[in-house]
Amino acid sequence: MADEFIKGLGILTGSGLAWLVLASWYRTSSFESSQQLIEPLSSGATEGLFNIIGVTLMDVFLWFALLGALTFWVLIPAGHQIMSALEERRNAQ
Repeated sequence: MADEFIKGLGILTGSGLAWLVLASWYRTSSFESSQQLIEPLSSGATEGLFNIIGVTLMDVFLWFALLGALTFWVLIPAGHQIMSALEERRNAQ
């Protein structure tokens, strides 16, 4: 179970850091703002190929962080528990 935890933690921290860098670049208009990282995209964020790639990767990293941690911390251990319960039930019959 420790390997699932560290895999989930690695995914969360790695992709969370990438999201944080991109979100601070594209979603922070001023450092005095109280809505840093959550304000709408700046006006030039969808102009040019590299800006479009950056905005797309920002969303990809956010969802990868959330779904990756959920997968390794909840879904895989639940699958192991279900499989062991089914095997115990099959051996009991």
